[in-house]
Amino acid sequence: MKIAVYGATGMIGREILAEAAGRGHDVRGYSRSGGDGVAVADLGDTERFQQVAAEHDAVIMSLSPDRTGGSHAPLLEAYDRVIAARPGARLIPVVGAGSLEVGDGLLLDDPQVPELYRPEMVTMREVLEKFRASEGLDWTAVSPAPQIAPGERTGSYRTAADTPAGEAISTKDLAVAILDELENPQFRGRRFTAAS
Repeated sequence: MKIAVYGATGMIGREILAEAAGRGHDVRGYSRSGGDGVAVADLGDTERFQQVAAEHDAVIMSLSPDRTGGSHAPLLEAYDRVIAARPGARLIPVVGAGSLEVGDGLLLDDPQVPELYRPEMVTMREVLEKFRASEGLDWTAVSPAPQIAPGERTGSYRTAADTPAGEAISTKDLAVAILDELENPQFRGRRFTAAS
């Protein structure tokens, strides 16, 4: 399978890139800065995105909004244009854990969530809702467990749709879950989450 990974130099993206390569897929990484075999491409460049999508069977997007206090609008607008382009490739956005349902609300509404993380959680929930409202796309959104960090690859995880499947997962095991979903789709047109 030909796979493109946007955000390939990030904590999750680099593990997705490695997992896909380890399984023998034809995988190419993209990031704003490039380097180390990763090509330069910004999701906001719709023309370039359309070229990338046309050359791949799937495009995984592991991107975060600005974390320096800047506007999150550029990321949201980029996703609007990606959805409007209606590429033929399967789209896999990583949308964070904030939109997972816990109790009577969402994880991002939990008072124990540090305020520092809340803006990003709100933005990534908006990305999820954009995909849910889309038509004519082959997509699956991915939410990691509430706690995600670098760690070992166990190859073992649980999945759920909209509620946490557990408390934590390593970035390597999330990459396993994403590649398993690409190879054997179970959540087309909806979101899934994974935890160890």
